[in-house]
Amino acid sequence: MAPCGAVAHCNFLQDSAGPRPQTARCFLNSPRGKVSIVLQMFLWVATAHFLALLSPGPDFFLVVRTGLAGGWRPAFWTSLGIAAANGVFIALALGGLSLLQPDSPLFRLLQAAGGLYLLYLGWMSWRHAGASTLETPATPTDARPAPRQARTCFWPGLWSGLLNPKNALFYASLAALLGPEVSVGWKWLTGLWMVLAVLGWDTLVGSALGHATVRRRFARALPGLERACGAALAASGAAVCIAAGWRR
Repeated sequence: MAPCGAVAHCNFLQDSAGPRPQTARCFLNSPRGKVSIVLQMFLWVATAHFLALLSPGPDFFLVVRTGLAGGWRPAFWTSLGIAAANGVFIALALGGLSLLQPDSPLFRLLQAAGGLYLLYLGWMSWRHAGASTLETPATPTDARPAPRQARTCFWPGLWSGLLNPKNALFYASLAALLGPEVSVGWKWLTGLWMVLAVLGWDTLVGSALGHATVRRRFARALPGLERACGAALAASGAAVCIAAGWRR
């Protein structure tokens, strides 16, 4: 029998209702189908991750305060520290899951637990949308760090990220979204993308929200962004739970 490696070589049986189910299976097993699955998973994880970045947390407010106090240079170094801490949790999450067999009960259990945590985060983000405030205490001009001291802002950002247990749970949940269809190389590329997204977004936030006009406009849009974040995280969690329950 001819292999199911390419769609053109599949023996599609047509009837009045259209192709039989083996058509879809053959496409998914083809190189083109596998690339399509990987890209869909990447876009799903990247979207959920970015929407989560929009929701203010300890790291968010640390970057805002640093930007208000010293400008974009200290904000960049603080963001770099936060991104490095996120990179540690991402590496642990991807490395830990890669040691498990995709079809093992422990893998499915961790996947389901990660999905439930994403559902919880989504619910909390939706429930408390609009409760956050971007107002920060004024910083005297003479308290602004000198340029040569900006690099010292790296360490508060690093410890802020490392000491936040939600980061570990969040990235473990996102890693569970990347199923066995995704190769190790693609998983690490996704991890690198998330680190760069954290660095870029936090640096932008720390630089832009130092301006009162930008801060007011972002504050008005924040409730809607938090609700979108909650919906995306909840949908991701539901997808993870369904995948963990139906995989055999």
